[in-house]
Amino acid sequence: MKKYVLFLLIGLFTFSLTACNDDEKKESANTAETKSDEEAAAEAKEMQKKLDKQKVEENTVVAIVNGQELKGSDYNAQLNIAQTTFQQMGQDPTTDEVAKQVKDYTLENLVGQTLLMQEVDKKGYKATDEAINKKLETIKGQYKDEKAFEQALKNNNITLDELKKQISDEVRYSQYIENDLKVEEVKEEDVKKYYDTMVSSLKESDDKSTEVPEYKDVKETLKVNLESQKTQEKLSEKVEELKKAAKIELKI
Repeated sequence: MKKYVLFLLIGLFTFSLTACNDDEKKESANTAETKSDEEAAAEAKEMQKKLDKQKVEENTVVAIVNGQELKGSDYNAQLNIAQTTFQQMGQDPTTDEVAKQVKDYTLENLVGQTLLMQEVDKKGYKATDEAINKKLETIKGQYKDEKAFEQALKNNNITLDELKKQISDEVRYSQYIENDLKVEEVKEEDVKKYYDTMVSSLKESDDKSTEVPEYKDVKETLKVNLESQKTQEKLSEKVEELKKAAKIELKI
C-alpha cells in the first residue's frame, strides 16, 4: 500500500451523525441555490451521483486485518470523508487518477484505524456508561430538540446503539492516546515559533487584506494545533510499527 499521511486518525470517530439540524441544512441549500441557481444545483447533484458510484456494497469485504474483516459499510463511511478532503484540496475525486488516490487513501486510513483499535482492545481500555452518556448529550445538544436528533439518526441510517458504540470506541481511543502514545509536550517557545512562521507567511502572501492576529489572541488555538500535529505524528509512527507485524489483505 502507498503510504499516505493519516490525516483522519486524530478525528478517528467523526460520528456518522451529521452535526446540523434540518433548518441548518435548508438554510445551506437555499444559500447554494441563491449563489449558483438551478444550474449549479444540477451540477452538484450530478457530482454526487459520480461520487456515490465509488461506494461498494455494504457487506463486501474490502480488507482483512489480522483476521478481522472490514466491510463496505466501514469503507463507505471513510470514503465520504476522503472525497471531501480531496475536494477541499482542489482536486476532482471523480477523475480516474484522483479516484484511484481516493481509494488508496480510504483503505490506508481504514486499515490504520483498525490496527489502532485492535491495539486499544489489547490494552483493555473500557468506556463507562457515564462517559458515553456525557458525550451523547453533547451531540444531542447540537440539535434543537429530541425529535430533530432522532430524525438525524434516521437520515444518517444509524441507530442510537450504533452511535453509542462509536462513542464508546472514541472514549477508549482517547484513553489510549493519553496513556500510551506519550506525545511530547508543546512548550511556550514552540507556540511562539509557530506563530512567527504563520505571520511571516501572511506577510509574504499576495493577499494583503488578511489581518495579522495578535499573538495573545491566537496562542491557545495554535497550541491546540501543535498538540494535534504532534499526536498525528505519533499515531502515524505507531501505525507503521503495527503494520510491520500485521497480516493485511486488501480485497478491492
